[in-house]
Amino acid sequence: MKPNLLLITVDQMRFDCLSIQDHPVVETPNLDALANSGVLFNNAYSATPVCIPARAAIMTGMGQRSHGRVGYADGIPWTYEHMLAGELAKGDYHTQCVGKMHVYPTRNLCGFHNIVLHDGYLHHNRKAATAYGEHFDQCDDYLQWLRRMAGSDADLTDHGLDCNASTVARAWHLDEGLHPTNWTVSESIDFLRRRDPGKPFFLWTSFVRPHSPLDPPAAYFDLYKNIEMPDSPVGDWVDEAAAEKGRFNPTTVVGKLPKRRLNLAKAGYYALITHLDDQIGRLLNALQEYNVLDNTLILFTSDHGELMGDHHFFRKGLPYEGSAKIPFIICDPGGKLGLRAGSLVDEPIELRDIMPTLLEAAGAPIPKTVEGKSLLPLCKGEGTEWRSYVHGEMAMGELSNQYVTDGKVKYIWYSQTGKEQFFDLLKDPQELTNQAERPERAAEAAAWREALIRELEGREEGFIGEGRLIAGRPVKPILNQLTFSNR
Repeated sequence: MKPNLLLITVDQMRFDCLSIQDHPVVETPNLDALANSGVLFNNAYSATPVCIPARAAIMTGMGQRSHGRVGYADGIPWTYEHMLAGELAKGDYHTQCVGKMHVYPTRNLCGFHNIVLHDGYLHHNRKAATAYGEHFDQCDDYLQWLRRMAGSDADLTDHGLDCNASTVARAWHLDEGLHPTNWTVSESIDFLRRRDPGKPFFLWTSFVRPHSPLDPPAAYFDLYKNIEMPDSPVGDWVDEAAAEKGRFNPTTVVGKLPKRRLNLAKAGYYALITHLDDQIGRLLNALQEYNVLDNTLILFTSDHGELMGDHHFFRKGLPYEGSAKIPFIICDPGGKLGLRAGSLVDEPIELRDIMPTLLEAAGAPIPKTVEGKSLLPLCKGEGTEWRSYVHGEMAMGELSNQYVTDGKVKYIWYSQTGKEQFFDLLKDPQELTNQAERPERAAEAAAWREALIRELEGREEGFIGEGRLIAGRPVKPILNQLTFSNR
């Protein structure tokens, strides 16, 4: 019998926010249990650490050069020939997504039989009608439910926090059961009730939190708000003057926040994660009650991380560990696939590996367009040839960046300024010391620079000339082949 597939994704959760990874503050007992009985990946990365391109990697199995999204851009249609849900539907799976998809048009099924959406507050959807004539009321099923439950004038911004980038935290202003995290699990459980019992299912439970707003239910905020938080790492390479300028901006990208606000932001962030963990436990209980847990493969991850004050940065998009490195767990509760329970994997993996992993587990063909690799051999401890590094990038103005890492070292190139960074992640996991210009590391850094050059050879931006990296080339979030394919 084919296994059911449960993909659980959260939005903007750092790799280190698991108590099983010895985080000094946050508690995640249900995720810890999944990792303890499953496989935990120590070096999982988001190759394009921002929402839309990260989800393109999940759904297409392609790297960013092929799916064409190298930065954040709304309103670009999703017209890929092969996507994860569609391929599983061809394999007789009943497919459902609950929560965040962040595609365009918003109600594009992307191969799913059904979608129940909450992408969070998206400015794109709250502005004038788009090319597809969408009104924001069409785009968010949670919002319609919230208005039925809390009043017709209820909205996503009633708590007053910025829904995309605020560093201000406060408790959720309504009953806990009305929180979008609870709603996502309730709708997922409802799918278990009404699924086709004659077919295996693929359920993507896709949470918006711990992405801001930092609005955990009060019981969870109370767990953390009075804790003195550990100081954030600040590298010797950080521009302190730039950080000082953003000191009092509540939606800052770089800022040296007042200590109290930063502590409360961390408290809100960690509280959202523990709230998520409890609700994931609720979903796991429902799988057991519907007698499907032992025949369900569970994959948990995040689309990217959150810097949360590391080096005075916030949000995502940058190549540092807090932003680009993600939690990643695969668990087979019934033990039917032969995974090594309780094992750790150190090979560098990325989000494009999800699609081939789930397709292989389902016994479904893997399209030739897929560039990721199935993780099942690594989960089984089988000897397999694996990639030696992950290549990541982000088009984001002056901070546009490229990186390559194997989880042990990392080379970073800022494409607009030419600035280089090289970190020894084994000795310096917090990336405190830039060793790019140290003579004793010059040969090693040069080898990683050459790896990036190979990745960028032939790119439309013209990053490479005469075998060298060329700084200052214009960048944009969408590559030409994707723009042309959508005309």
